[in-house]
Amino acid sequence: MNTNVFNAVFWSFFITSMVGLVLKLSSMCYKSKCKEVSFCCIKIIRDTEAEEKEHEFELTHPEQKQTESPK
Repeated sequence: MNTNVFNAVFWSFFITSMVGLVLKLSSMCYKSKCKEVSFCCIKIIRDTEAEEKEHEFELTHPEQKQTESPK
């Protein structure tokens, strides 16, 4: 068995998994309604009330698609 091929496959899988984990964790942090999130040396403070009002506005006023008129 060629160990160079195994190493390449392993590291490719490992790096892809770690990137996916970081993206999923950041997605979960964004979707949470926590006002403050801190992880290691990163601290994020959000205005959840303004975000909630913005989300409600988007739900009540859906964007209308403009159709082009035939010429």
